[in-house]
Amino acid sequence: MMIALFNCAGNKPDTAFDLKERFESGKEFLDNEKYLRAQEAFQYILIRRTGSDLGDDAQFYLGESYFLNKEYLLAISEYEKLTRKMAFSPYVEKARYRICEAYEIESPKYYHDQTYSQKALERYQEFIDDFPYSDKGSIALEAMSTLRNKMAKKVYETGVLYHKMDEHESSIFAYKQLLQNYYDTEYVEYAHFGMVKSYCLLGDLEKALDYLDNNGHHIVSETLQNDVEKYLENTEKKIAKANK
Repeated sequence: MMIALFNCAGNKPDTAFDLKERFESGKEFLDNEKYLRAQEAFQYILIRRTGSDLGDDAQFYLGESYFLNKEYLLAISEYEKLTRKMAFSPYVEKARYRICEAYEIESPKYYHDQTYSQKALERYQEFIDDFPYSDKGSIALEAMSTLRNKMAKKVYETGVLYHKMDEHESSIFAYKQLLQNYYDTEYVEYAHFGMVKSYCLLGDLEKALDYLDNNGHHIVSETLQNDVEKYLENTEKKIAKANK
C-alpha cells in the first residue's frame, strides 16, 4: 500500500504554482549563467505545461538559454518552435530577431561557404518586412550591409583567383555576378575595375575601352584609375608588338 501511495504521489500533476516556481528558478539560472540548469527547468515546463499559461515564456527562454550558451543552431530551433506554434505570443518579435542574430553569428569568414550568411540576410529582410517599426530596424539594415559586403568580397576574390589561374573569362563571369547580385556593396568599384582588367588580359582592347566608356564613372579611386591606365597601356604595347 505504501508503494502504491508513493507511486500516486510521484505521478501527481504539477500545479500552476509548481510550474511558476520552476519557471522562476529557470530564469534565475539564466541570470546566473547556469545555462544547462536553465534549459532543464524550461524543458520541464514545456513537457508538463498542460493548463499553464507559461508555454510561450518557457519556449522563448529555452531559446535564450541556448543562445546565451552559444549553441546558436539549437537556439534557432527553439525560437522557430515559438514563432510557428505560438504566433500571437508577445515574444515573437524578439524570437524572430534572435534567429537573425544567431544566423549572423554562425556566418563564417568570407572565404568559407556562405550558406548561413544567406540565411541571415533572408531572415533580416523578413524581419524588416514584418516589423517595419521595430526599434531593431536600423541595426538589422546595418547587419545586412555587412553580410552583403562579405558575400561580395567572396565573389570578388573568386574573380581575382581566376586571374591567377589565367582564366580571365571566368573572372569576367565572377565580376558580372557581383555586379548583378551585390550592386550596393563597396566591391562594385573593384568589380568594374576587374572587368576592364579582364578584357586587357585577354588582349581585347576594344572591349576594355568600350566597357570603360560605359562604366568608367564607377571607378573613382585614384589608385584603381592609375591601374586601369597601366593595363590599357600594356595591352596596347602587346598588340602593337604582335602586329609588327
